[in-house]
Amino acid sequence: MIIIRKSACARAGLLGNPSDGYNGRTISVIIRNFRAEVVLYEWDSLDIVPSANDRAHFRSIHDLARDVELHGYYGGIRLIKATIKRFLEYCQAQKLTLHDRNFSIRYQTNIPRQVGMAGSSAIIVATLRCLMEFYGVKIPLEAQPSFVLSIEMEKLGITAGLQDRVIQVYEGVVYMDFDPAMEHRVDGLKCYRYEPLPPALLPPMYVAYHDSLSEPTEVFHNDIRGRFNRGEPKVVDAMKHLAEITRQGREAILSRDYALLGKLMDDNFNVRRGIYNLAPWQVNMVEVARQCGASANFAGSGGAIIGTYQGEEMFAELGKCLGAIGSKVIKPQID
Repeated sequence: MIIIRKSACARAGLLGNPSDGYNGRTISVIIRNFRAEVVLYEWDSLDIVPSANDRAHFRSIHDLARDVELHGYYGGIRLIKATIKRFLEYCQAQKLTLHDRNFSIRYQTNIPRQVGMAGSSAIIVATLRCLMEFYGVKIPLEAQPSFVLSIEMEKLGITAGLQDRVIQVYEGVVYMDFDPAMEHRVDGLKCYRYEPLPPALLPPMYVAYHDSLSEPTEVFHNDIRGRFNRGEPKVVDAMKHLAEITRQGREAILSRDYALLGKLMDDNFNVRRGIYNLAPWQVNMVEVARQCGASANFAGSGGAIIGTYQGEEMFAELGKCLGAIGSKVIKPQID
């Protein structure tokens, strides 16, 4: 029996914004501490097996309501179904003939949900990797992020950008430039400039997250895209500033200027704070981390932060102080 196991990891945005919608730049890192794993094996029919995240049993009506508040109405099955359908469409468009063997597929994930670590796209990326191996199909690496994005936006109606999908496909550390001048197409899919950076160049970093107070991504975004599209000067200028911060961040990483990198991460959060309506508990995480002497920036759409620190004593202080407000602190495994 053929058994295929593929995974995709969580991610954190180091600098920038989910900038593909704003012609900007961003730097992201993979977080190997958390991952979604998909297992596919040959079967006599095509079966999608529910996981623990596809809850249908609750202790009470209040338990169900709380689960919906934190995690929404859907688990991972819809993500897998949409990936399979989009994969078939891609193969048909490329005139690729698929064999007629069926499979059973299941997933599991330990990526904290609704904290901006890209748990949904991780399930899709891992599923895509299984399908490519099972059918012997190779989608160009550069095109895979846009393929994954098309699943979420076109099939599932999820508002999203390329940043998460790029880093989960490429892994490690990636600098992304979404300037329209960088746009090109591979297999009909839109691509930009994706530049992997050596993870060894990064300073010591921490990630903190507060999953008990998480909220859906769409709540966080506060119609920023609409305000940008309408030309609101404050938002347009902020996006330009974030793109410049990210450009400087790339240079800081390559030159190992960790003091500058930390300052840029702090500046990045300050810019975002100026245009988003942030929940007090999210701001509190950043402020507590900074009081410990560390830099701090949102790792995504609220609920998690990332920053640099100096020495084990400071890391221990981060764990103590952020733990006191209900946050968990880890050292991200990036390479």
